[in-house]
Amino acid sequence: MLNLKILIVLIIFTTNLLANTIHIDDETNHKELLSSSEILIDKTKLLTIEDIKKNKNFIKNTEELLGFGYSPNFNVWIKFTIHNNSNFTLNKIIEYNNSLTTNIEFYNYNNDKYIKQKEGLYSINKQRYSLNPIFNITLKANESKVYYIKTSSHITTLIIDLILWESKSFYKKEMQNQLILALFFGAMTILAIYNFFIYFFTKDINYLFYVLYVVGITIHQLMYIGIAHIYILNQTWVIYSVHMASMIVSFPILALAFLIKSFLQIKQYPFWNKVLNTYLIMYPILTFILLLMDDLNNYRHFLPIILLLFLMTLTIYSASKKNRQAFIVLIGWFMFVTACLFMYLSSLGIYNIYDIFPYYTEFALIFEAIIFSIALTDKIKQLQKNKNEANMKLILQKELETTKLTNIVNKKTHHLKLALEEKNTLLKELNHRVKNNMQTIVSLIHLQSKETKNKKLKDIFTTIQNRIKAMSHLHELLYHQDNIAYINAYDYFNLLIKELNDSYDKKINIDMKIEANLKVEQSVYCGLILNELVTNSFKYAFINNIGDINITLIQEEEKYILDINDNGIGYEKQDNNTLGLILVNTLVTDQLDGKITIDSKDGVKVHIEWK
Repeated sequence: MLNLKILIVLIIFTTNLLANTIHIDDETNHKELLSSSEILIDKTKLLTIEDIKKNKNFIKNTEELLGFGYSPNFNVWIKFTIHNNSNFTLNKIIEYNNSLTTNIEFYNYNNDKYIKQKEGLYSINKQRYSLNPIFNITLKANESKVYYIKTSSHITTLIIDLILWESKSFYKKEMQNQLILALFFGAMTILAIYNFFIYFFTKDINYLFYVLYVVGITIHQLMYIGIAHIYILNQTWVIYSVHMASMIVSFPILALAFLIKSFLQIKQYPFWNKVLNTYLIMYPILTFILLLMDDLNNYRHFLPIILLLFLMTLTIYSASKKNRQAFIVLIGWFMFVTACLFMYLSSLGIYNIYDIFPYYTEFALIFEAIIFSIALTDKIKQLQKNKNEANMKLILQKELETTKLTNIVNKKTHHLKLALEEKNTLLKELNHRVKNNMQTIVSLIHLQSKETKNKKLKDIFTTIQNRIKAMSHLHELLYHQDNIAYINAYDYFNLLIKELNDSYDKKINIDMKIEANLKVEQSVYCGLILNELVTNSFKYAFINNIGDINITLIQEEEKYILDINDNGIGYEKQDNNTLGLILVNTLVTDQLDGKITIDSKDGVKVHIEWK
């Protein structure tokens, strides 16, 4: 009876042992290990491999993936047995399918003892070029071995997934995996560079926020997938980046928040804008506080989750307000939120979408990035359309204003022309009357001159008449021309010389070279000056009443030059203070603000300059 009980116990033990054993052969290319393993949770974190070998508290596991979330306070031991069913030695690879676990210890039984091999973020093997930790095992023909793995994770989530691979199959899978990821990162990099150049040329701040977001997502994925740990960072920087994981996660989410705030113009919703601004101020402060407090490590992921949910709520609210871009952004939000949700569920071991869609996160992120890029492009098109419409309205408004102004100007111009014509008519009439009045005065003086027989007095009357005629001829010319700003100096001087010739019956040759016109206010002074100087020449310069007088008027840049020369006998000293010369000096210096020089050594040469 006793032997029968022992036999039954042996059968049950052998059955359980065989049930937990993982059988492989040379055709085994890929096999999941965890569901055929046993686990033990060490909350003391003190058990060694020697303790574990004797420990009978292992619990059979049936799950293919175990997720413990943020679990820095305990170690998880995994125990599994592999049997080589073939008749020759097999070399296999065990992949720990999670690149973010910080501490992994693999115990391989060899030469009658267990040899420890460390892996994980805190102990990356420099010879490893796979994204996930791997361990090489060797089984002789028909040999069975028991393997142990101790794993724990600080800061990052603890996810356990063990897969047995044939070497060629593993490296083929790894090459394909890294190639696909390289395409993903290449696409994200191109998106970032392309939109950065758009920002550089447009100076639209939305593109800068978008570039920062894409760069942040790219850096996060490099860390999350493990590429940065293998190919970019050394061990010291890997450990540092693990401790700064919350900052790395926060960067793209903050960039996304600023993008949503600017892109959807949240300022138009004052209450929500105030709430968002407050959270954006508090977010980095709270993240830094949680970074310093290890006891609150489990709560770090709530900050970005709350911000993401709030941003999504804002987008939905904007869409309800008929914000065109918000509808496009919502599509991208769906992909982004589902990617974050599946990453979170996977880290907790609740659901692993990557068994069905291995690259869902990468696909969702690049799809979402493209959607945001499309939304930005659509906004530019919309702004361009609005700008064109505004330009058309501005052009129409400008045309209307131009027409209106043209009508006003034409009307004003017509009135001004009428007023100007009336003014010119009045001025002409005034000049005509002044000329007639002066002519009357000249006639009266002429009548008075006839009544006297005193030659000297007659000469005085003649001089007065010529002076008045000099002014009268100016008004006569102004009356007959349309432009009253300038006077034709040649015509004016010619009238004066003719009048003097008639007054003094002498054979004097007068040569005029007039190459400038005079302003009206200067003409009267020049006429009087010419009258006085030529009168002096007629009266005193020529003994035989025969001689030459040369008159020149030219303009050089901004000054006039008047030269009046004769080849007569010149002035005597006492002649320099005559009334006529005093009048000439006064007119030149006070009225024309000019200079006069007189040379009477060889005839009389008068040189006058004024501006």
